[in-house]
Amino acid sequence: MRKLIVGWTPIILAALLAGCGTTWSTQPDASFIEPMVERRDTLTATGYAVIDVQPSDIAAQRRLLAIRAAKLDAYRGLTEQVYGQYLDSTTTVADMVVRSDSFRARVEGVVYGANLVQIEPRGSDTYEVTLSLDKSIVNDLRVLYLERAVLASSS
Repeated sequence: MRKLIVGWTPIILAALLAGCGTTWSTQPDASFIEPMVERRDTLTATGYAVIDVQPSDIAAQRRLLAIRAAKLDAYRGLTEQVYGQYLDSTTTVADMVVRSDSFRARVEGVVYGANLVQIEPRGSDTYEVTLSLDKSIVNDLRVLYLERAVLASSS
């Protein structure tokens, strides 16, 4: 009986190990690389601004400044969608207790060709501005960004 087990052991072991192979793909999955933004025809972003906090004594000028601030907020939203955000996070732990935890976000990029969709008052003290950006312009902006990044890295 012992000879039978010893004789079959290498064969059984080889059969078990043959099924344990791992395959590694060197090509990344295309759906992982393709940003979600490219699946839509247009990007939209909405910005908000409060009228009363604008720096003017004239009510009409405060409204105009709020519209301008809301438009800039909407542009920031478009820029986030096209280029993403830079995030910086710091956590300090001492004696196994979190002493401080901070986050900083930064957005940087060029946006052109955005269409003004609407400017609407929200309530009595806020303006809402919505902008849209066509997918073809998004692709142009990304090409421009990549060209600029290559030039900056080569100098």
